[in-house]
Amino acid sequence: MGNITKRSFCRIWHAACPIDVEFTDGRVTKILGVDEDPLFEGYTCVKGRQIPEQIHSPSRIRHPLKRMPDGHYEEITSQQALDEIAERMKSIIEHHGPGAIATYTGTGGYQNAPSDPVARAFHKAIGSISYYTSVTIDQPMKRTAAMRAGVWEAGPQNFSEVDVLLAIGYNPMVSSFAPFGGLQGTNPFTTLRNRKEEGLKLIVIDPRRTELATQADIHLQIRPGEDPTLLAALINIILSEDLHDHEFCEEWIEAAHLERLAEATKNFTADFAAKRCDVDRDDILKAAKLFAEGPTGTAGTGTGPSMSPYPSLMEHLVICLNVICGRWLRAGQIAESRSLLQPDTRKRAQVLGPFNPLSGPKSRFRGLRGYGGEMPCTTLAQEIIEPGEGQIRALISNGGNPVAAWPDQERSLEAMESLELLVAIDHRMTQTAQFADYILPPRLSLERSDVPPFMDRWFRAPYACYTPAVIENPEGDLLNDWEFYWEIAERLSVKIQLPGGEIPSGSRPTDDDILELIYAHSLVPFDEIRKKNGQTLEYLKQEIEEADPNSSGKFHLALDDHLAELQEILSQQTSAERMEGFDPKVHTFRLVSRRLKTHLNSLGGELSKLNKKTPTNYAYMNPQDMIDLEVGDDELIQIASPRASLIGVAKSSDDIRRGVISMAHSWGSASSSDEKVRDIGSPTNRLIDVENGFDTITGQAIQSAIPVSVKPAKEEVLI
Repeated sequence: MGNITKRSFCRIWHAACPIDVEFTDGRVTKILGVDEDPLFEGYTCVKGRQIPEQIHSPSRIRHPLKRMPDGHYEEITSQQALDEIAERMKSIIEHHGPGAIATYTGTGGYQNAPSDPVARAFHKAIGSISYYTSVTIDQPMKRTAAMRAGVWEAGPQNFSEVDVLLAIGYNPMVSSFAPFGGLQGTNPFTTLRNRKEEGLKLIVIDPRRTELATQADIHLQIRPGEDPTLLAALINIILSEDLHDHEFCEEWIEAAHLERLAEATKNFTADFAAKRCDVDRDDILKAAKLFAEGPTGTAGTGTGPSMSPYPSLMEHLVICLNVICGRWLRAGQIAESRSLLQPDTRKRAQVLGPFNPLSGPKSRFRGLRGYGGEMPCTTLAQEIIEPGEGQIRALISNGGNPVAAWPDQERSLEAMESLELLVAIDHRMTQTAQFADYILPPRLSLERSDVPPFMDRWFRAPYACYTPAVIENPEGDLLNDWEFYWEIAERLSVKIQLPGGEIPSGSRPTDDDILELIYAHSLVPFDEIRKKNGQTLEYLKQEIEEADPNSSGKFHLALDDHLAELQEILSQQTSAERMEGFDPKVHTFRLVSRRLKTHLNSLGGELSKLNKKTPTNYAYMNPQDMIDLEVGDDELIQIASPRASLIGVAKSSDDIRRGVISMAHSWGSASSSDEKVRDIGSPTNRLIDVENGFDTITGQAIQSAIPVSVKPAKEEVLI
């Protein structure tokens, strides 16, 4: 057959890097970047270059597996699996109602355009509110905070033009994604270098000197969990020194809200923040003035501060910073980003809202409600475990790994054991798949048609991206994620409704048929996106319109619950006090989450080259802390929170401030012990208690800046 090359795009992460896929005698042998691509310019990351091994791995599950009574798995056909799953679901619905059927869509589901929309539509079809995703694990306040404060319809100022970027706890040089208006994964190293040469000023707030922080003009190497204190101080300095955008504030902030915000932050002085956050007072003042004086700029956050003790407050304060400095596109300007897959929408220089996002169904726990069409994931394990009306009895894990990802490992393991039915849609035997009644292997990225639904909104230009299946007849009995839901719907005699109409019954549609139904009202017709794949459509850049003369939306910056939280912070010595059981004499360290170049959450350890580079989720520490503890590289340490403890493999790193441990999440085994820590890592989610220290708005548990104690551990603990 010889060598051939086919064009596709990577779906290991959200960035959607275009790739050329080399085949030798029908097998994928190499992944290359596309040099001529106008946005990515040949960029790929080490994870994406491992796709050949992912596709052809001998350990890949290629046929459905059924757990037998004695616990072992046997291969069955997909038709048998679907028949049996549908029959069991039908019985559960009849006896307990449709809400007893739940889906958890993980990161893998978001790398597959039809997966999440069809799963959501399936739940509507059967009448189940029990839909959960990874979005509510780490950054739900991205949605709720903006809606509660008000949304600027025109969007943020363009990254390609801003004078200053304030990056709070994110590192797009590794994660290849950035928050609203920030640096993206489309060739991030070159893009940042070019922007710096053009005069971009960069401020980074992070307890690590990350790859991004090394390029910063000001790096505020903050104590973990103290971001709200520092952000409140920046707001105080800007307002008290009259550096805010008076004209914008007068027109677009609800009367009295600016005054109340100023009053609430007045005690967050540079001196107070410097002491609380342990950063230089003068650097705080410089950062505030640099951001305010811009004259253009944007501030954004990542998962680190979003998983810390006051995540909704933190996100709200970032919105406040952008609002008081007027960091939004104005009428007559051009927005660089525009979704081609979504319906054509106007962009006007006005505020929409505020809105109440917390109007969904009520959870049985902590008074929390659903939002954005899904329920809060931090309650899901409890919804499975706790008996009573509304108890979840069946779970579909769609491209996720709950045992590794959900906060509170103890409850998660109990939940997996409690389910009457667990279906894992996965290509590998994950910590979660080990509990499954059925494992259904999906078609992987090169084996399906696709578009990048997540990045479509954030590309730095209107950019067409599509791929056909470049492996047309993959080995095995495989189903695309959407096919599972369609097949079950067929057996339950319900119709899945998408924007373009119902998915037809009878003969199986194609991937493209489903994509066309999902994006039936897209700005650019789907056929055009196929034809223009890899092109920037400059003619679609959107000019911002004047505000609607009848618009009455205003930003609400002084929200009562957040003002109360600011007062609470003033009364503390540390944000760790929000966690019950915290002892300042015992829990002297803070454990923070981190991204790895080689892994995406729980994905990567099964790939040989990535595993060789990063065999475990090392507990990175400041070298001086390791000297004080008398611990050397690759030696074991015990890390204990008020909830539980784990064993970590210590590794010195001088980019981390003292008193901090930096570990990647979603590692470890499906047990409560760490005997294989050197080979598979240990799960930081074990340290978390979803009922102790959580955001009262979204329910998100504290998963970073966790107060912990640290001591050496002996090898015997692994035996």
